Amino acid sequence: MSSHPIFTYQTRPVLDAGQALVLDAYAKLYGYVERSLFAAMQTGKTLNELKREFLPKFEITARQFNAIRVGLDGKVDAIKQRRPELITEAQSKIKKALKTVAKLEQKAPGSNKLHQKKRRLATLQARLAAMQADEASGQVRLCFGSKRLFRAQFDLDANGYASHEAWLADWQDARANQFFALGSADESAGNQSCQASLGVDGTLDLQLRLPDALSQHGKYLVIKGLRFAYGQNSIVAALQSSQRISATTKAGVAIQKRIGTALSYRFVRDRKGWRVFVSCQSQTVEVTTHAELGAVGLDINADHLALADIDRFGNPVGAGVKRIALNTYGKTRDQTKALVGDSVAEVLALAKSQGKPLVIEKLDFAKKKAELEGADAKAARMLSSLAYTQVSQGIRAAAFRAGVEVIEVNPAYTSIIGAVNHARVKGVSVHQGAAIAIARRGLGLSERAAVVTGIAPVANGGHVTFELPVRNRSKHVWSFWSRVRSNLRAAHVAHYRYGDSKKPPSPLAPAMRSPCAIWSSTAKSRGANRQQNCSADVLEDVPY
Repeated sequence: MSSHPIFTYQTRPVLDAGQALVLDAYAKLYGYVERSLFAAMQTGKTLNELKREFLPKFEITARQFNAIRVGLDGKVDAIKQRRPELITEAQSKIKKALKTVAKLEQKAPGSNKLHQKKRRLATLQARLAAMQADEASGQVRLCFGSKRLFRAQFDLDANGYASHEAWLADWQDARANQFFALGSADESAGNQSCQASLGVDGTLDLQLRLPDALSQHGKYLVIKGLRFAYGQNSIVAALQSSQRISATTKAGVAIQKRIGTALSYRFVRDRKGWRVFVSCQSQTVEVTTHAELGAVGLDINADHLALADIDRFGNPVGAGVKRIALNTYGKTRDQTKALVGDSVAEVLALAKSQGKPLVIEKLDFAKKKAELEGADAKAARMLSSLAYTQVSQGIRAAAFRAGVEVIEVNPAYTSIIGAVNHARVKGVSVHQGAAIAIARRGLGLSERAAVVTGIAPVANGGHVTFELPVRNRSKHVWSFWSRVRSNLRAAHVAHYRYGDSKKPPSPLAPAMRSPCAIWSSTAKSRGANRQQNCSADVLEDVPY
């Protein structure tokens, strides 16, 4: 994680009809130049040649050309970096689809489901061949305005269009609905094309440099009274950091040089009007958490977050083991964003109050989502709706602002360790046990087996029991947990096949019950639920 991440803040300015018209004209010109530049780049000309050609042709400044070029480079680089991952995902989907088709050919030959799966397989294979061809040739395909909207013209009724003209109006708006003003730390107010200044009432005023092609609207467009609900202080601090200093060139010539913080602006039009996005490098935040106090482990699941607060010895502290509901299935993008934000705030509040770093797993769900072909429908829905990237990115951003250290660990076998080592012993769920294992791994604590016999909870409230393999101390402890995972899977399969998953849960033998389990009576003596008050020799008398 960078010590100075980039944060983006947004606001919706109050514009009159004339100002909105100018921004519309700017966005239309910007989109036309961007598409023209992308086409010209395929001819093999250098950027310097294209720049000399485009400046007089489209009547834009050099800085405006650089903003268009940087934005276009970002889109092209994103496609190039993402394409190998898409190829790998497609290969995994095809492999899974082939197995599904083979099973259906045996179980349901000639069925409609088999026909649809074969169609799906053919589509995946064609898509993979096209991506591999583009990867080999280095070709990049960009659709300005989105492929989905472009394809909508071929079925107007299904996409809510009364005529092709109505679709064309939306298509043209989508290709001219934003523009970008690139910032630089050595420019006044962090940006040459769009400069902000602090007003007398604490709001911000923007002065946008217009392209020469829009000279009929003047040279500048001034937008006053901007206030950001979030990030106002950060933007003001970035503006105030701009200053001139004395410097010396390599030739020994004394010059005046400007330093500060770059501020980049993006103007985006949506159905409600125009929005202004400001991106700036954040100021240094002092880290106030210490691993010497312990850690807070976080296990991200499809419908909730499991949280575990442990001390420096690796034991849960107080009520620090908890479950935070986070079910994003069926939610809109904005609803998901709000739910994730609330959950992340609750997680960071605990870590901040305890002064402990937050430990998370470094997970990649791309491979799992690529293997959803033919998977259980419920599991596929939950995994597809899992907003892991949003959660992890939200945690990093919020942790930086709060001064909380984030530690990333390898996710190998944390769920198995949590189920075997911590779930029964600590009286928590499997996912909360995994959170404890994650926190302990972040502190570098032992991961050896803490029990003699493997006992893991199951969904119906019962448990499965299995033998733990013999530990080979000449090998890494993860080799032991790999064999434990195999034994646990076999126990789960046997539990399901014998129908035990649908029966009432069987009670644990007294010797195997959690030493911290207590009777849930309303009448309790002071401190009766403390683990140290339940000694091993009175387990037979504890009323479960």
